[in-house]
Amino acid sequence: MEGTNTFHSIDEYIIQFPEEIQEILLKLRKVIKDAAPDAEEKISYQMPTFVLYGNLVHFAAYKKHIGFYPTPSAITAFEAELIEYKCSKGAVQFPLNKSIPYELITEMVIFRVEENKKKKAEGKLKKKK
Repeated sequence: MEGTNTFHSIDEYIIQFPEEIQEILLKLRKVIKDAAPDAEEKISYQMPTFVLYGNLVHFAAYKKHIGFYPTPSAITAFEAELIEYKCSKGAVQFPLNKSIPYELITEMVIFRVEENKKKKAEGKLKKKK
């Protein structure tokens, strides 16, 4: 992400990158959509974001990696699978000089969908009391 660009759609975000990065971002977007078909797309924090009963995941392209932001709970749940990647509390960096682990991303998105559905259901139950 460069400077003070303001993006209004994921398409606007993706188009700013070189073609090879666009291809990765488009595939990542499709992987997320396939794993969370009911999720809505938006831009949040100037990053592509998918929302389903709240934020689901964000992603962003950088000079040397793709940042994937599936929340701290997903980072913890997939800690063993993420061992070879640089991670922080709620983010993982997938280096551009390695293959992007799309299957792992699919699993993480499905995890987040289930987590958000459960939170929504629990919230509904609490409101009825």
